[in-house]
Amino acid sequence: MKMRNDTDAGNGAAAVAVVKGESPWRQSMQEFCESKTGVAGLIVFVIMVLAAIFASWIAPQDPYDLNQLDILNGNMPPGTVAAGSYTYLLGTDPQGRDIFSGILYGLRISLSVGVGSALFACVIGSLLGLIAAYAGPKVEAAIMRIVDLQLSFPSILVALMILAVLGKGIMNVVIALVLVEWAYYARVARASAMVERSRDYIAAVECLSIPRWRVIVRHLLPNCLPPLIVIATMQISRAIALEATLSFLGLGVPVTEPSLGLLIANGYTQMISGQYWICLYPGLALVAIIVAINLVGDQLRDILNPRNRK
Repeated sequence: MKMRNDTDAGNGAAAVAVVKGESPWRQSMQEFCESKTGVAGLIVFVIMVLAAIFASWIAPQDPYDLNQLDILNGNMPPGTVAAGSYTYLLGTDPQGRDIFSGILYGLRISLSVGVGSALFACVIGSLLGLIAAYAGPKVEAAIMRIVDLQLSFPSILVALMILAVLGKGIMNVVIALVLVEWAYYARVARASAMVERSRDYIAAVECLSIPRWRVIVRHLLPNCLPPLIVIATMQISRAIALEATLSFLGLGVPVTEPSLGLLIANGYTQMISGQYWICLYPGLALVAIIVAINLVGDQLRDILNPRNRK
């Protein structure tokens, strides 16, 4: 009788949840909002995204407009007030560029490259992973062998080889990062799709003679989204860090459109002479954006992974 009562109570709770219309996604959002670290990371990320979008209005100076530069204001320390002008909050570089303005414009490039490459890699890798799980053993073997080959090489080495051929440029960096990252999505998508394919609802759908592409897009993909969202969040921060590394090594974005990595590289040579701020503040901005994204990704992983639920 007690077991039956517990069962009835559980069914009643489930019925109440259905009546209230609480979907798993809504419950996940509620859990995320209850996490202080996740919300803090999201707030920092949103602030930096908005700062990058509205950099032209927020920045006191266009750091790459030669008409606004004055070499006499070069290498000014943080907090210096220029004659008849504004305060250089974070100082200037040897050309008189405002470091704060440079960080805002650099954030725009870093976020564009990181988010853009992660999204393109997610689309390509996820589709290939779903196809590998559903198309048959031969196609699966071919795709997964390519994935294994891709993952056997260090990401930075592959990116350096690609950029050595393509040359500098924002689009070339995006292409290199997509070719580096797609394999991670393919492996996760294939593993999730294999689990979903063994479920009864997929067998029922296959009995209706529905085209394979429709089964993949309408049934497999939505149920494979949680792990893909988690890895996409992590890969955004990874792409930003990898782009910064490539730019620091001189093979990333061009000098006319510098990212945070290139700003760090330009300031690194000035640290010996004591101008630490040229390298320090872009580095802190890079660390802040990566940590913020990782905090969001960690919280999403804890929420969307059923094994981590208590």
